[in-house]
Amino acid sequence: MTFAKEFMPNPTNILIIGANGQLGTELSFELQKMHGYDHVIKTDLYLPRHKVNQEGVFCQLDVLDKDGLIEIIKRHNIKIIYHLAALLSASCEKKPLQGWQLNMDGLLNVLEVSHALKINRVFWPSSIAVFGPGSPKENTPQHCTKDPATVYGITKLAGERWCEYYFAKYGLDIRSIRYPGIIGYKSMPGGGTTDYAVDIFHKAIHHEPYECFLSENSYLPMMYMSDAIRATLQLMESDPQKLSVRSSYNISAMSFSPSEIYHEIKKHFPDFLCTFKPDFRQQLADSWPKSIDDSIARRDWNWKHEFDLEKMVADMILNLRV
Repeated sequence: MTFAKEFMPNPTNILIIGANGQLGTELSFELQKMHGYDHVIKTDLYLPRHKVNQEGVFCQLDVLDKDGLIEIIKRHNIKIIYHLAALLSASCEKKPLQGWQLNMDGLLNVLEVSHALKINRVFWPSSIAVFGPGSPKENTPQHCTKDPATVYGITKLAGERWCEYYFAKYGLDIRSIRYPGIIGYKSMPGGGTTDYAVDIFHKAIHHEPYECFLSENSYLPMMYMSDAIRATLQLMESDPQKLSVRSSYNISAMSFSPSEIYHEIKKHFPDFLCTFKPDFRQQLADSWPKSIDDSIARRDWNWKHEFDLEKMVADMILNLRV
């Protein structure tokens, strides 16, 4: 997976906040390939443990520390920010006030500092969690009722409104994607409801049984990490005049149930056993869409996914076996 020749030919200084996470780990790797190690400044609350993030420039940063954020931006002459630090869905339900503080105050710090220091472009991830019981479940459109039933979804919907406000009020070029569940092999998941679709591979590879925390027929929108990274970079390099959405874009790749991914994995590991024991995360999953309409992203910036379920499973297993 390489994007170095397709995007961003001229090096610029980039800040990644939350670089140790599932998305941050792989995005850091791609941006370093594109811009060079010295031009990508990775930050996180904790020191990196993954070997990908141990290379290049790393600074410890709590995004709630506004002064610390300003100091890093000025010291490294940052022009583009990817703000990825957040508490995810299941973790937010366990610690709702902490989730609100990190997700909202962290975003507002980034927006305020980006406006004050004239940052050229900001990326912030939203989620399908902005949708709720009143949203259409099939082919959920870009514009529809959003009544999130989770703390995580509430923070993401509020964040979308703030992003749109800073664009309209101050002209801040902030761009966003409503990610579905993301599946990747370079890092472990970090507390999301769709994390079963990553955990299940690690159990299969180690010939261990897996107990899924969602019911076997819980359909959710999903995306392979390769597509998620490509979509992010493609959006960030798009002509701003062609972008009609300044809250957050729907994007989609595939939808499947735990039962379907289990049976696809069994094609590679016939003896693999998965059982289903739904927990509190089932209620979260039930409030989300089953499939997403991303026609506006496909129109505005030519988004198109590459991985379906069969291709994704084969690639995950190939890379985890290495």
